[in-house]
Amino acid sequence: MTPDPLDAIRAVCARLKFAPLPELVDVEELHRRPSPSAQSHSVTSLTADGWLPVLFDKLRTEHGPGHRLPAATNFLRVTLREPIFLVASSLYLTGRAPLLTPDTLRLPWDTAEARFRTPIVVDARTVVLPDDPAAEHPDTVVARDEDEQLRLTAEGLYATFAPLIESLQAHSRAGTRTLWGWVLDTLHFYMLNPARYLGRDAEQAWALASRLGDAMIDAGALTRRRPRLFPFAPEDPRGTWAVRGTCCFDYKGDPEHGYCTTCPLKCDSERQEALSEWLRDPALAP
Repeated sequence: MTPDPLDAIRAVCARLKFAPLPELVDVEELHRRPSPSAQSHSVTSLTADGWLPVLFDKLRTEHGPGHRLPAATNFLRVTLREPIFLVASSLYLTGRAPLLTPDTLRLPWDTAEARFRTPIVVDARTVVLPDDPAAEHPDTVVARDEDEQLRLTAEGLYATFAPLIESLQAHSRAGTRTLWGWVLDTLHFYMLNPARYLGRDAEQAWALASRLGDAMIDAGALTRRRPRLFPFAPEDPRGTWAVRGTCCFDYKGDPEHGYCTTCPLKCDSERQEALSEWLRDPALAP
């Protein structure tokens, strides 16, 4: 019997320091779970049934930040971080890309703690290339080549995230390009981060992320500026990091913290100093 196509990403993520995977379950298992304190929302129900504004306001009131812009990007972080990591890291590390849909991405809301739990992907299908050993598995879609694989992956991401971003933009008034910019930045970082940790070629990982980013824009994502690589110590296998194309505005919610290390508003000389500290003290590194 052909192994589950997602077993490969589960195995490789066990070697990573940072690997925020969503839960990967089938619908029967999900229905068997007792969850008295959680509401299970798909992206479809969260947006079509008007839940997003209610939960956005509750999350912001209970946990902050008070400013609407970092509150909007934080909402993306707590709902989309794991799904983006799943797709980006799987494509880079295994050559397989889980296909998301608005109905199979579930976002559990903990009513007692007023926060989202770890996202769940239900009955995930995976797009693979013809020579993949999992090509015969019933849960795979076989793409003709890498270009088609990237297109199908991007179309799935766009179809899944667009309703959430449209609803979030309408309620929070954060810019559409800001919200999509956060998605595209995160997608790039979630290929680069595993590459750095495993000592692989950062530029190769970045090139694949850029191709997926191009496919996302072709599918309909909007952004003003793309992220860029930042080699701060090229002689070191982990000496390349990146600068986001879009600010997440965390500094508006926490002015004392200031700009993030990867913020496009931070000057490169300060960024160079902070990143070099990561090499001197690996405990500080992400």
